Amino acid sequence: MILTREQLERREREFLAAYAMHSGDSRGRVYPDDEHPYRTAYQKDRDRVIHTTAFRRLEYKTQVFVYHEGDHYRNRLTHSIEVAQIGRTMSRALGANEDLTEAICLAHDLGHPPFGHTGEHVLNDLMEGYGGFDHQRQTMRIVERLEGRYPGFPGLNLTYEVREGLVKHDTIYDVTDATGYEPNKAGTLECQLANLADEIAYSAADLEDGLRSGILDPRAVAELALWQKLHDVLTLDPSYPVADDAPLSTLIRSRTVRKLIGALVTDSISTTSLRLDDLGFDSDDALRSYGKNVATFSPEMHVLNEELKAFLLEDFYRNWRVHRMAAKAQRILRDLFNSYCEDPRQLPPDTQDRLETSGDTMQRVICDYIAGMTDRYAIQEHQKLFDPEARV
Repeated sequence: MILTREQLERREREFLAAYAMHSGDSRGRVYPDDEHPYRTAYQKDRDRVIHTTAFRRLEYKTQVFVYHEGDHYRNRLTHSIEVAQIGRTMSRALGANEDLTEAICLAHDLGHPPFGHTGEHVLNDLMEGYGGFDHQRQTMRIVERLEGRYPGFPGLNLTYEVREGLVKHDTIYDVTDATGYEPNKAGTLECQLANLADEIAYSAADLEDGLRSGILDPRAVAELALWQKLHDVLTLDPSYPVADDAPLSTLIRSRTVRKLIGALVTDSISTTSLRLDDLGFDSDDALRSYGKNVATFSPEMHVLNEELKAFLLEDFYRNWRVHRMAAKAQRILRDLFNSYCEDPRQLPPDTQDRLETSGDTMQRVICDYIAGMTDRYAIQEHQKLFDPEARV
């Protein structure tokens, strides 16, 4: 037996909540595009994202640590997968559309340049006077223009709801500009859950990576109210290893971080469920017309999570080792940008062709090229341009 798209759409109408976004009700795509016989529109979008070159490049793009710092740290690809896993869990529990949530989660960081937020800040400075740069707008450029995989249209021709979810991705690291996507309305519940999943994933993962790297002091981490709360619960388990000489051993660290993710996810599901019950939305449009995010943490968890984020900002992201990596990244990207602008003939042929055909300024084409680089490629390209002994 093969389940058809129409049958899957009927299942959604039967099993998903009234406030969920049903794929059969999508506003569709910009360009005419046949839908698949046994995949819904959002499943098709998810698959298109996974098969992009931009998605594959995320493997060698920095989350916090550059790839050569170690094999066990998160990168943009593993982060996106973790966000999607959390997003699906939350959507499933709340009766939302898992496939739409997953597609937004997997695509939300496609526009990140090399070297994480450092790379974003550098490119924004370099593009002053030329429209600036932020990874969220770059994600939209990728899915709407830069990924050339289909003969009938530029980009990926994603559904309205996935594109809306990308422009309304509103964590503290995202600059939202929902022009053209009803900015007075909230995103779908699936969009809102993707936002929460992103926040949960990076806070928990950065905490674990900070401890693994030795940058974060375990004694300072142990003072966090959220950590103490979770650790106290875990120590009640007789199987939980408590070693006086290693209070944050690898096993303890991993179990506590897992508990942290679980606590954040459970709290957000419970709080969001109560709000949905109180507000009583009878359709996805009613939820969006509310105009404010419904998916959220409880007030208590919000306070605990804000303490965690403030701690990571001060003790991890601003640590001298992280700053030293960021300083090297700034020099590399500035050198590349300025060198290409001085002599665009150093660019590869397909990028030179875009200078003539894209309608964009030279600076924007060069910015697109650099933003698409992985950390590894940017480092190698810098060596080729500035090391006389490097092979070009």
